[in-house]
Amino acid sequence: MAPSAQPRVVISGSGLWTPENVVTNEELVASYNAWAARYNQTHAEAITAGEMDAKPEGSEAFIEKAAGIKQRYVYVKEGILDIDRMRPIIPERPEEALSDQAEIAIQAARQAMSAAGKTGADIDAVIVSCAYTQRAYPAIAIEVQAVLGIDGFGFDMLVACSAATFGLHRAYEMVAAGTAHCVLAINPELMTPQVNYCDRDSHFIFGDVATAAIVERADTCTGRHSFDILGVQAQTRFSSNVRSNFGHLSRANDVDPFGPDKLFHQNGRRVFKEVCPLAIRHMADHIDRHGLSVPDIKRWWLHQANIRMNQMICTKLIGREATFDEAPIVLDRYANTASAGSLIAFHLYHADLQPGDHGVICSFGAGYSVGSLVVRKR
Repeated sequence: MAPSAQPRVVISGSGLWTPENVVTNEELVASYNAWAARYNQTHAEAITAGEMDAKPEGSEAFIEKAAGIKQRYVYVKEGILDIDRMRPIIPERPEEALSDQAEIAIQAARQAMSAAGKTGADIDAVIVSCAYTQRAYPAIAIEVQAVLGIDGFGFDMLVACSAATFGLHRAYEMVAAGTAHCVLAINPELMTPQVNYCDRDSHFIFGDVATAAIVERADTCTGRHSFDILGVQAQTRFSSNVRSNFGHLSRANDVDPFGPDKLFHQNGRRVFKEVCPLAIRHMADHIDRHGLSVPDIKRWWLHQANIRMNQMICTKLIGREATFDEAPIVLDRYANTASAGSLIAFHLYHADLQPGDHGVICSFGAGYSVGSLVVRKR
């Protein structure tokens, strides 16, 4: 018997959970500057003696110019602006309670399921892919699976900035291979607990959010706005220029498990210089593989880390600065949400596309990693 043809695979629905709490640049800078002033006063003698470095002052203008960020949504605001704490207050929940990350994942998941017209009985796999999970095991995905009444299996995966696209890649491959017929891919990016709010160069970067998407066979799709996945492409290249060393070995290393190097830190200039060319070549090559050229792409749903990165990438790809319609920006209000940024842009700005319009979903960053999907509106 001849093998059956590979089924067409589609994104049939998406979801977005946005926290109720907002932290503005003005609030963040005022808090950081008050903390820095006290730090410098406390360590004045050592700073004068050259034994310690003074903490520089932050500014709203610096943040907006450097990143294009004006505010961020946060899961918990309490504690972030407290100069005696400088981190959110998130009480630990008992083991029998729903975890924080599963809670926000489910919010986005239910929206995606509704958009795709699916119930838990229709889904046979759950992927939770994000920059951090709040525990090692059991998987957040399996917790979500249980709450939503989904049979089958679930697993977590961590790919930092490209976790969302890589998760969609795995969903696509499972449906194409027939190991699953309908996959729920979720990105609960709970980033603020890993932010160093005492670091002027990074305290403004991240916000919290959760995104989700349904990936399934085309012949079962009933979603109003669905997209054929024409192909996926991924690339990784090791770099320590974006790094977080938080991990279980800290206990055996006899080091501070919450020290500055265990939180998010980066060499921003090196990342900009090295990641942009990687992303440009990646996307140009990917669309070429499908017989498409840049003018054929109606919309670029790009990673949302830094406005200057997106502007440079679009200018090199398109040959000019992209319009908002061509490459929507959401980081001004959401900030960097790790892997979820391109999916936020996709969720908010896809319904207006017409059948036959092509688009590219692309992430790039820590790893280094680049992941993309070429899609076509059905």
